[in-house]
Amino acid sequence: MHLRAFLKAGHWPTLVCAFLYFDVSFMAWTLPGGLATSIGPEFRLDPFQWGLMLAVPILSGSVLRLVLGVLSDHFGARRTALLGLTLTLLPLLLGWLWADRFTRVLAVGLLLGVAGASFAAALPLAGRWYPAQFQGLALGIAGAGNSGTALASFFSPFLVRWLGSWHAVFGLALVPALLSLGALLFFAQDSPVRAPARRAAAYVAVLRQRDTWWFCLFYSVTFGGFVGFAMFLPTFFQGQYGLGKESAGIFATLCVVAGSFLRPIGGYLADRWGGIRVLTVLFAGVAAAMTCMTVLPSLPYATVLMFVGMGLLGTGNGSVFQLVPQRFAADIGVVTGLVGAAGGLGGFGLNLVLGGLKKAVESYAAGFLLFALAACGCAVALLYVSRSWEGVFVQRGGLAAADPEAAATPMPA
Repeated sequence: MHLRAFLKAGHWPTLVCAFLYFDVSFMAWTLPGGLATSIGPEFRLDPFQWGLMLAVPILSGSVLRLVLGVLSDHFGARRTALLGLTLTLLPLLLGWLWADRFTRVLAVGLLLGVAGASFAAALPLAGRWYPAQFQGLALGIAGAGNSGTALASFFSPFLVRWLGSWHAVFGLALVPALLSLGALLFFAQDSPVRAPARRAAAYVAVLRQRDTWWFCLFYSVTFGGFVGFAMFLPTFFQGQYGLGKESAGIFATLCVVAGSFLRPIGGYLADRWGGIRVLTVLFAGVAAAMTCMTVLPSLPYATVLMFVGMGLLGTGNGSVFQLVPQRFAADIGVVTGLVGAAGGLGGFGLNLVLGGLKKAVESYAAGFLLFALAACGCAVALLYVSRSWEGVFVQRGGLAAADPEAAATPMPA
């Protein structure tokens, strides 16, 4: 694959707008995580309540991704993105002016799910402009908008000190949200090449496909791990190592940045070497890094391990979505929503498990071990299931099929 050819393909203003929409939405979605070190002490939350606060936006975003996936198929990704970003303004306003007790913070987190659902519109908005051989890189660039999680974890503690209140940080977040809304309105375009809207029966048919559930499983570990740890790390570094709010945010951001900006690299590597081959190696690497984290090493080693682990998870996100558009070319909107929802559910479960185990056994080690086992299981499962993919909709190792029509070829349920 040549980068020069990629630059000539597609529609770069839409690709940039998809990235901005995803980036600002993820920043808003993960604000509760970035602000947790301020919100938690104010309401005297125990570890499980802390985990619940971080998990609620992820759960809501998972459910709403299904909705935005359907809307994207029926009304276009651009209109869906405009709707999603407009609705995101409401929880930001409420977090600024209304959330004065823990239950209201949970309500704000619930409404912020629409920002987390941006995945289901941003990726089709960008990906439908590009041919199969560029899907990994195009979706990786758009998906690098998950760097918004790094913005939330890094800037939130400093903004709290500067503005004097975590409520004001929600208000300030309205500014980039409105700017991104303007960019989408004036510069983004839907691709002229778009599959016709699907009937409800078509969505049910997708759920009957075995491969839908495999991709859901793989993404629940790669993206679920990324967003779950992105929300959790500021709390982890503060609680485990006794860091201050700003220092915990800095260490968390170091790790989150790795996952955010390596997503396009994951797509590029998958385009070049094959998504199956790359993803298998990444799962094995994640399992190794998280196994080492079970000893809860000193701060420098823990930072390096989480940096590597988050980087591998981010790269894995790009690799998964090199394969998905090839398998489900005609149903990319709804499948993006389904797989994205599974990723969010993975993050939701991860935060509940980490918080629950911390409260039960007073250690995060068991949570890291369970995640390592999940990553190892995914590597084995991918090796098994991919035997039926090669030569059907992808070439050996997961490279794009030589026949562009192969991606649309139905496979047995």
